[in-house]
Amino acid sequence: FSFSPHPRSGGRRSSRSGPIRGAAKGFEQGRAGRGASVCCRPLVPSSPLCAAGRGARQAKTDAVWWGAGDSSSTPAPPAPPVADSCASYTPAQVILRSTAVTRANSAFLHMEDRVDFKYDGVNNESKERKGGHGIPKVSMVPLVFLIFYEVSGGPFGIEDSVKAAGPLLAIVGFLLFALIWSIPEALITAEMGTMFPENGGYVVWVSSALGSFWGFQQGWAKWLSGVIDNALYPVLFLDYVKSSIPALGGGLPRTFAVLILTVALTYMNYRGLTIVGWVAVFLGVFSLLPFFVMGLIAIPHIEPSRWFEMDLDNVNWGLYLNTLFWNLNYWDSISTLAGEVENPKRTLPRALSYALVLVVGGYLYPLITCTAALPVVRESWTDGYFSDIAKILGGFWLHSWIQAAAALSNMGNFVTEMSSDSYQLLGMAERGMLPEFFGKRSRYGTPLIGILFSAFGVVLLSWMSFQEIIAAENYLYCFGMILEFIAFIKLRMTHPSTSRPFRIPLGTVGSVLMIIPPSILIVVVMVLASFKVMAVSILAVLVGFALQPALVYMEKKRWLRFSVREDLPDLLDPSAGAAEDETTPLVV
Repeated sequence: FSFSPHPRSGGRRSSRSGPIRGAAKGFEQGRAGRGASVCCRPLVPSSPLCAAGRGARQAKTDAVWWGAGDSSSTPAPPAPPVADSCASYTPAQVILRSTAVTRANSAFLHMEDRVDFKYDGVNNESKERKGGHGIPKVSMVPLVFLIFYEVSGGPFGIEDSVKAAGPLLAIVGFLLFALIWSIPEALITAEMGTMFPENGGYVVWVSSALGSFWGFQQGWAKWLSGVIDNALYPVLFLDYVKSSIPALGGGLPRTFAVLILTVALTYMNYRGLTIVGWVAVFLGVFSLLPFFVMGLIAIPHIEPSRWFEMDLDNVNWGLYLNTLFWNLNYWDSISTLAGEVENPKRTLPRALSYALVLVVGGYLYPLITCTAALPVVRESWTDGYFSDIAKILGGFWLHSWIQAAAALSNMGNFVTEMSSDSYQLLGMAERGMLPEFFGKRSRYGTPLIGILFSAFGVVLLSWMSFQEIIAAENYLYCFGMILEFIAFIKLRMTHPSTSRPFRIPLGTVGSVLMIIPPSILIVVVMVLASFKVMAVSILAVLVGFALQPALVYMEKKRWLRFSVREDLPDLLDPSAGAAEDETTPLVV
């Protein structure tokens, strides 16, 4: 027999060895009349069926589902009364009769077994606008700026592309990278994010395609990459402020400033994603507006011939590619917030398209205007050089505005990245991949433990240099993207008819061709990494390989509690073939 709590009883269902504990608890509650129940599903057609708390129609459906995994199986005999079939077992007998089949059945169901499963809140008008603890979900405008800050935050930091390769390659590079990297990644995020609109995001995609082990590796690499990325922003904020407050340039004052800034921004995340979203809107407008003004001032000074300056013999390809890659990736990070988005099947694809225009335009506009307005001295194009250009073109007031925008933009990057990282941990806990306490929400509906863990990681990694941070996060990010591309293609092949509210208008061959250029780019970025970065990143990946089996062992020994949120549908079966996925949708 396989036991699971009644799907309408609420709460969470246990995963892996957890279903045994959950079944016993649900059995006792069912006998006590508390609303929970245990379904004793027969694994052969001739076995009796207990459907406590279900109607005759549901009982008949279960008898067909669980007969032999085939709707053509001989139906089971009529279910005996609940008191005769379920109440005759004690909780201890229930546990003893649960075999290894329980663990196999609790992890995955074939798509043909999903006729009653859907994501809670999707196509449900009363739930689509509410997130955790009844907190309003994120709407379109805040979502666009959350994506904007996940990916960009403004043109701060793109100056190194001109230093590395000159103005022509910098402008062409941002255009080309947007085409071969940002657009494919955004499209995949839109398709997979609407197919799995939950906070696990890309972890759920990979788990459904490749299994829970690789899903965990995806989560580990992406979370670590995000935390490393987030460690950069307090440092950059202080780099801009130290020109006005020299004491923040180093020593104990700088260390205390990093800690205070991290605590303050962490508290903002604690107060709610809706607040973070609208703060991102304000910061985004404030950060982009001075560049728009500077571009208008620069137009009379533009000399088009300066755009074509190029010296291929003097190109720092490592710095060039890392700068472009760092400024145009992380489109998939928003997927870990999909469970908090209002009507994600419509909102997410549109928000990604609007954010794509905002990000790429926000890079190209100042590059095109500023590289042609002044003579290009490549050595001068380092972080913060846009503020110097602003002082030359507009005066001290524009210089101060861009410096303030740069400092505040780093705050926007920090709070949005922390939101993505912490909700990813929440989503993994809701899928039983992390201990249950990671799924704890604050009274504001935010992932309390996930926020604390992400903040601790930021403080721990803040000692790294700027270039080391970029290279290390890019390497780990590339590892995660390889798994995402594989998962995307495999799900297209094995579950082609599964409901996708947004679907890239390409077949399997077209999808493979679409990801070939970004895959080549991933290989190039990883090959160009220094030995130190490569060694540290590979070591971090190996830690993930050891951590997942360790967590499974802890669950088996019941040292930690793991569970799966009850209203989530079961993951797709990685071993299922396309023939099993002909008509039944996952999201109804």
